[in-house]
Amino acid sequence: MPIYEYRCDKCRRTSSVLTTRVSEKVEPVCNHCGSTAMHRLMSRFALPKSEEARLDSLSDSAMFTGVDENDPKSVARMMRRMGKEMGEEFSTPEFDEAIEELESGGGEDDSDGGAGGDEL
Repeated sequence: MPIYEYRCDKCRRTSSVLTTRVSEKVEPVCNHCGSTAMHRLMSRFALPKSEEARLDSLSDSAMFTGVDENDPKSVARMMRRMGKEMGEEFSTPEFDEAIEELESGGGEDDSDGGAGGDEL
């Protein structure tokens, strides 16, 4: 079932219209102001990357721009970018939990002096 996006000529906001078939005639109405003066937008699409292309993009030094290894939030941002680049199969609950811990500043107060504990 295709979803089409339309921009309202009156309020300039975007509305989505779900159809049951590609061949179905759509008469869109703005969800925000009720206008029928709408024009269809070009839909965004994604092209899957090969594993080789994903690994090549990770080797780009720009991925590490602005990373401060002494700032857990900075490391978390870099890890999020890496996770997005690697795709869904890379995103596991454990990976997400590690990022959330870094973002919350976790691990800064090591009462055991850094000995023991889980490594990321």
